[in-house]
Amino acid sequence: MASRAPADHHASLHAGFRWQVPEFFNIAEVCCARWARDTPGAVAIRYEHEDGRAAQFSYADLQVNANRLSNALQRLGVQRGDRVAVVMPQRFETAVANMAIFQLGAVAMPLSMLFGPDALEYRLQHSEAVLAIVDESAIANLRAARPQCPTVRQVIAVGDAAGQGDIDWAAALAAERAEFTAVRTKADEAAVLIYTSGTTGPPKGALIPHRALIGNLTGFVCSQNWFPQDDAVFWSPADWAWTGGLMDALLPTLYFGREIVAYQGRFGAERALELMARHGVTHTFLFPTALKAMMKAVPRPREHHDLKLRAIMSAGEAVGDAVFAWCRDALGVTVNEMFGQTEINYIVGNCSIRWPARPGSMGRAYPGHRITVLDDEGRECPRGTPGDVAVHRRDVHGHPDPVFFLGYWKNDEATRAKFTGDPADSWCRTGDTAVMDADGYLWYQGRSDDVFKAAGYRIGPSEVENCLVKHPAVANAAVIPKPDRERGAVVKAFVVLAPGFEPGAALVEELQRHVRGKLAPYEYPKEIEFIAALPMTTTGRCSAKVLRLQEEARAKVVP
Repeated sequence: MASRAPADHHASLHAGFRWQVPEFFNIAEVCCARWARDTPGAVAIRYEHEDGRAAQFSYADLQVNANRLSNALQRLGVQRGDRVAVVMPQRFETAVANMAIFQLGAVAMPLSMLFGPDALEYRLQHSEAVLAIVDESAIANLRAARPQCPTVRQVIAVGDAAGQGDIDWAAALAAERAEFTAVRTKADEAAVLIYTSGTTGPPKGALIPHRALIGNLTGFVCSQNWFPQDDAVFWSPADWAWTGGLMDALLPTLYFGREIVAYQGRFGAERALELMARHGVTHTFLFPTALKAMMKAVPRPREHHDLKLRAIMSAGEAVGDAVFAWCRDALGVTVNEMFGQTEINYIVGNCSIRWPARPGSMGRAYPGHRITVLDDEGRECPRGTPGDVAVHRRDVHGHPDPVFFLGYWKNDEATRAKFTGDPADSWCRTGDTAVMDADGYLWYQGRSDDVFKAAGYRIGPSEVENCLVKHPAVANAAVIPKPDRERGAVVKAFVVLAPGFEPGAALVEELQRHVRGKLAPYEYPKEIEFIAALPMTTTGRCSAKVLRLQEEARAKVVP
């Protein structure tokens, strides 16, 4: 017998919801300090390493370690508003570092452990970071980048990186008191600086205020089917250095005083299912590529694993009908797709227990967010007409929406370009094209610019192109997504060779190694095609659109 669709409560949720944003607000207070006072013994972080090491840490443990680190950072000269880089994977120390930075009034700058020296160098230079906290996963690349980063005064080495920085984590914390008086920050003060890839020029640093966490919460609660429950356990493979891991997993789970699993290791489909079963994971965020891998590796997971899953959020690209059906039938959970971006996160999606999910749709506006699609002139498009997805500064009741970023770091022009209309009463464009149907569901059409997703990762072509051009064999390069049946898209580069170089398989491998070593592994081009010249616009810019259309046409003729 077919299951009955849920009642549609979407309109009533919007009508009854009001934002509550206090003047003073600090992420560390609501995610850690209050629980250390009220439920000190509750598990905050359950840590597991792929080599078998495991440990669990309470909210009291998290607070005491954060206090010691805040004291250490203060002694090292870190001041309110200073940027502090955190270059670590999912581990207890990563959560400690973020809490310590927040309660000090400084700005946490999460950086992926996958970044190579060039990627680290640009972000450390541009942000003028004063200190970096790094473990063994990234210490070598950070040391290679550091000579070009004069503002980085100290490096705190964590775990197996001990002895390779200016001061070791364990020694720094052992020397400090377990008490710290937190700075009283305003809700509008900066908390996080996350660099997001752009289509032209280098990556942009999105400055996120403390209040943005409040703006994320309605989407988190809805996409996780009314999180939390008393026994809720969260896990996601999403890196805590990205918005998807930090703002969609770690911080909202801690905000509700629940337990999050920190797994330090490579993602594997069978390993993920075993991990979720062993830890009794009830709520998760899994990229479509991860779900596809799990579906193929273990078609009938509940025959092999005692899963406790109640909610799955997915984002980054469309889930698709096959995966949607597999989650429903094989996992027993209707997947809730979500859409957002670093600057304005968790704004659109589904909540299968409060309104019907439509397979293939991005979902509807989450409570507290006013969403539309705009044309090029900034006018709202009629229903059924493609346009740029945008969120308004004010919700449906006319109250300020706290989800908005403060602006791009040292890039006022890019910040202004993000908005349409009067600054206090404006729409913020996402750069993603979609159609809104008569019921308010959004249907994704593609990027309005050239940024694309490959295997769940957001790829900014310009950073990869710049890296390729640094190689002596490359005169020019253009990077685009090549359609891929399994991964949605893969990174492809069109390369114009410099005089004296000949195309060949050896050079392809050399260029791939070059990018992989300088940037992140997921950014290197899986395919390289050598061409005589790039297609150009009348203004002298490379027309990536021509190359994208070419690849899409090629994909259609391949059986």
